[in-house]
Amino acid sequence: MLFQVEMDVKVPLGFDTEKFEALKLAEKMRFQELQRAGIWRHIWRVVGQYANVSIFDVASNAELHDILTGLPLYPFMDVRVTALCRHPSSIHDDDR
Repeated sequence: MLFQVEMDVKVPLGFDTEKFEALKLAEKMRFQELQRAGIWRHIWRVVGQYANVSIFDVASNAELHDILTGLPLYPFMDVRVTALCRHPSSIHDDDR
């Protein structure tokens, strides 16, 4: 199942810089692990924001929920999820 996930990161003012840097590193490591596994298919930055738009390929809604809530930066995120399906007019046989 493919999902578009929009993540906006909002760090509270005054949050400890060292703790936040450690969380960002942990987030990057988890992202790269999920990317290598083929689960976190695509990620794009949103220009001018601390945000991204990503495509996930998971077996279920519950799997996506568990992945998102397990992300190190999840407590600082506003997340929007949209389920996707192939468009019948696409000229591609894959999800490029």
